[in-house]
Amino acid sequence: MAEALVNVEKFRDLTAAMIARSLLESDGIQCFLQDENFVRMDWGYSQFIGWIRLQVAPADLERARELLAAPIPEELDVADGEEPEPQPRCPHCGSLDVSHPGIRKGWSYFLLWLGFPVPVPSDRWHCESCRVEWIDDGGAFSL
Repeated sequence: MAEALVNVEKFRDLTAAMIARSLLESDGIQCFLQDENFVRMDWGYSQFIGWIRLQVAPADLERARELLAAPIPEELDVADGEEPEPQPRCPHCGSLDVSHPGIRKGWSYFLLWLGFPVPVPSDRWHCESCRVEWIDDGGAFSL
């Protein structure tokens, strides 16, 4: 009989879940995303179903938690022979836990509902630590 899988982490967004899955898979841990396709079809149901769950075998649980809890590196590796790039930081608290959503989901969904499947681009960054949003306009930040 197959061993039951256990939840390692829950994710609201598919992108974050896929990144976490690839991190575990790159370390040789077999893992699965529960409800990945359901959320992919309609992101609005994510919270209703309990988000996307990253699952592993119980024997891999401890190692998976260690990998997911590892600190964000201060520099990004680039091609061989080039200088590493500094990781983006929050201008308010200095955290490395920042994201750039790419599109404004609310407006994009509203336009889709109206029959216009046009994504509305976002120029804002978001800090997961202090929840500040800012615009990066080439070096100068405005909160």
